[in-house]
Amino acid sequence: MNKILFTLLCVIMTAGQANPLPSFINDPTIGERTVAENGLAIAFLGKMPIVLGHTLICPKREVAKSEDLSRQEWRDILDLKEVVCKKLKRAFQAEGFNFAWNEGELAGQSVAHFHLHVLPRKTGDVGVLEYEPRMFLYRPGTRDLSPQEELASIATLLRAANMP
Repeated sequence: MNKILFTLLCVIMTAGQANPLPSFINDPTIGERTVAENGLAIAFLGKMPIVLGHTLICPKREVAKSEDLSRQEWRDILDLKEVVCKKLKRAFQAEGFNFAWNEGELAGQSVAHFHLHVLPRKTGDVGVLEYEPRMFLYRPGTRDLSPQEELASIATLLRAANMP
């Protein structure tokens, strides 16, 4: 679908609504999958859910990285997270949640705009239930605890890395 036709479709789909779909969202089905929105953020069901109710929350402004979000965008995303979680508890009896975002291609970001994944979890669902970051994300196998001296040295280095 060309961009002009998509823009017209968005205008028609959102006539009378205060906040039309963000222009960077090029999938007209998102309007049908939207579950909540506020001033600066929108929440919609993912097309490839890990579990039933898997929701994505993104800013309405095209932003690739979390560091580029304004404080108000963060606030609206987090406010929407609370709304979405309440809806998922009511609709699917969610007992817990996984929250995640990937930032940068190396970290698995496949879409170049920030989006927070909200996965409702409950007894008996499928997917990763035991979350061990070293196995799940980046470092398979076991690892000994880091020596306190090493951690203190790294903390000192990070505290000294002042922002410009």
